[in-house]
Amino acid sequence: MDVMPLLLLVAGSAAVAAAARRTPAPAPLLLVAVGLAVSYIPGVPSYTLDPHVVLPLLLPPLLYTSASDSSYLDLRAQLRPVALLSVGYVLFATLVVGWAAYLIVPGLSLPAALVLGAVVAPPDAVAATAVARRVGLPSRITTILQGESLLNDATAITAYKVALGAAVGAGATWAGGIGEFALAAVGGVGIGLVLMAPLHWLRTHLAEPLLQNTLSLLIPFVAYGVAEGVHASGVLAVVVVALYLGHRAWEVDFATRLQEEAVWKMVAFVLESAVFALIGLQLPIVLKRLGEYEGASAAWYAVAVFLVVVAARFAWVYPATFLPRLLSARIREREPDPTWRGAMVISWAGMRGVVSLAIAFAIPSAMAAGPRNLILFLTFTTVIGTLVVQGVTLPPLIRLLKFPARDRQAETLAEANAQAQASRAAEARLDELLSDERNALPPPLADRLRTVLERRRNAVWERLGQVNPVTGESVDDTYRRLSREMISAEREVFVRLRDHRYIDDEMLRALLRRLDLEEAAAFREAG
Repeated sequence: MDVMPLLLLVAGSAAVAAAARRTPAPAPLLLVAVGLAVSYIPGVPSYTLDPHVVLPLLLPPLLYTSASDSSYLDLRAQLRPVALLSVGYVLFATLVVGWAAYLIVPGLSLPAALVLGAVVAPPDAVAATAVARRVGLPSRITTILQGESLLNDATAITAYKVALGAAVGAGATWAGGIGEFALAAVGGVGIGLVLMAPLHWLRTHLAEPLLQNTLSLLIPFVAYGVAEGVHASGVLAVVVVALYLGHRAWEVDFATRLQEEAVWKMVAFVLESAVFALIGLQLPIVLKRLGEYEGASAAWYAVAVFLVVVAARFAWVYPATFLPRLLSARIREREPDPTWRGAMVISWAGMRGVVSLAIAFAIPSAMAAGPRNLILFLTFTTVIGTLVVQGVTLPPLIRLLKFPARDRQAETLAEANAQAQASRAAEARLDELLSDERNALPPPLADRLRTVLERRRNAVWERLGQVNPVTGESVDDTYRRLSREMISAEREVFVRLRDHRYIDDEMLRALLRRLDLEEAAAFREAG
């Protein structure tokens, strides 16, 4: 196996994603654009998107990291709008886009058109999370979009299988599809519920952080593989397990949490970068397969399908946002009033991504080559269109709508009050422990524990202080800078002592790790 193309993909996409942080353009959009440009450079390897790699090997870890970073409590609070989008909207978009494609494209059968509708129906978890994280959407809207994109693949894949069965003459029915969807959904959730407690028990009882992190990397593949092995939804199984483990991550050893956070940030960065680059790199492959549908007619079909996809989301989101409140007093009592601005952002934030492309590439050869290649082309153009058009315009749209800014002072006050309550509990526990003669400490060490506790309690309040008139720094910025300068001085001494053979490299690594942990703690403590 030639590993050089894989290394070029990972290294190149990581470099572009890193460069994107210095530009106003979101990284996913820049990666797609560079992928499109690079795909026509002579000598660049052909990167055919393999659904047998993307779905079982790339999708589970991306879903896992996105779901574990989500809030179970927030998702539960927004379960009704999330369900309306992840189930209702996906089925609605499948039918609307499929019917429109059937009317627009001559010779395209209705089952084949519905295959296209199912393929492009689900907004992608990777695309939605990556763009939402960059533009800073309001928390409730972000929760709804994340929840939708995490849960909608089960609906789309089921609709795709039913439509595909009809398209290739396999005798699939919508009644059978409903049963298959129920089996996939209930089975996926059930397997996630069965696996989550044993996996959490393992995470909290393995003694070695390295073993715990190895388990963490395996968990999404285990959940996905077990569910898919019994024809349930691997997507739902991964999401259920990730939400549970993320909700109870505080029970895991601190060393594991520190390592796990760093590992998953790296994994998510590499995979997300490679996924968006892969989307752009598919252009030559898609055009080569287009066949009888080409030229101006293919371009018209692409524009028409893209416009229908965008319009269908508006047609679903606005009624689904406001009609339930008009019809149900209970909803009006339990949920905050939605706004037309929030509905506008949710309607415009339906970016498609690599999952749609992977499903399109997975269409079997049992379908006629012409419709199969056209579906792949229209899926590609829809993915590119939503990422570029909606992704580029989403940040200015949010600024134009002028959502209320986050109240940073109120958040800091809430954090300070929470820290004060925790500090009081810690102080009471310390007094209780020190009253036991088995926990006797010299007074300087006991005072040091109280000093650390007091410093942590005061750190949040100090953030409300004034800006330094000389440097323009806030109090926590100055604290972080001075702490880093002090630790840097210590680090230089340790290295010099190692170079003079006063200490060995093993001792140097232990001392530097201690400083790294102190620097990380100081950074978090200062906010």
